[in-house]
Amino acid sequence: MAEIIETKIIGRIHTDFPTKFGIPRQSGVVKELKGRIVFEPEYRNEDALRGIEGFSHLWLIWQFSENIREGWSPTVRPPILGGNTRVGVFATRSPFRPNPIGLSSVKLEGVEVDPHDGTVLVVSGADLMDGTPILDIKPYIPYADSHPEATEGFRSGGWNRMLEVDFPPELLAKVPEKQHKSLIEVLANDPRPSYHHDPDRVYGMPFGDVEVKFSVNERELKVVAVYDLRND
Repeated sequence: MAEIIETKIIGRIHTDFPTKFGIPRQSGVVKELKGRIVFEPEYRNEDALRGIEGFSHLWLIWQFSENIREGWSPTVRPPILGGNTRVGVFATRSPFRPNPIGLSSVKLEGVEVDPHDGTVLVVSGADLMDGTPILDIKPYIPYADSHPEATEGFRSGGWNRMLEVDFPPELLAKVPEKQHKSLIEVLANDPRPSYHHDPDRVYGMPFGDVEVKFSVNERELKVVAVYDLRND
């Protein structure tokens, strides 16, 4: 068998994350996050989406475009284990894999026709950076894809670093209202790297057209500044 399989980028997703910092660690964690999937001209054919509106959720198969590297390691350090314990790469969802391919389950919010971009998919719950290449889209089928009895291995208990968010009203007012809920949930999920615990450090996170500055002390995240990236 051939060792190289050709794949094509069928589209790109556009989200509020211009960088990797702050992106939720799994799809569906912040359900309010919206994204738009714009197809490449070759695949901008509405017939390719015929019937998709009947499905509530989709699988996105995508490329870790910011984590492509030569070689691979059989073990990685998952953030959920504090970044200090190594486990097998195939027992994780780490981006550092032999093939830099990701899988995300998202909710289909609608199908729109844009005069410039053609037929566009509007989704929510995506854990993807703005511009991430999409390799394929498949419908989520509950009877085959849902396994309520599934075990979680070392991920049992889920992410346990949820924070209380102190977002002063005068700073929140600098963020478009439609993004308030999703931004607050992103912050509550602790966007810091897992190994950062310095209460005196001020972090900066781009989100849409703003940059949010914050610090974290114990279980509270306090927003200290918001800058408009278009003007500041």
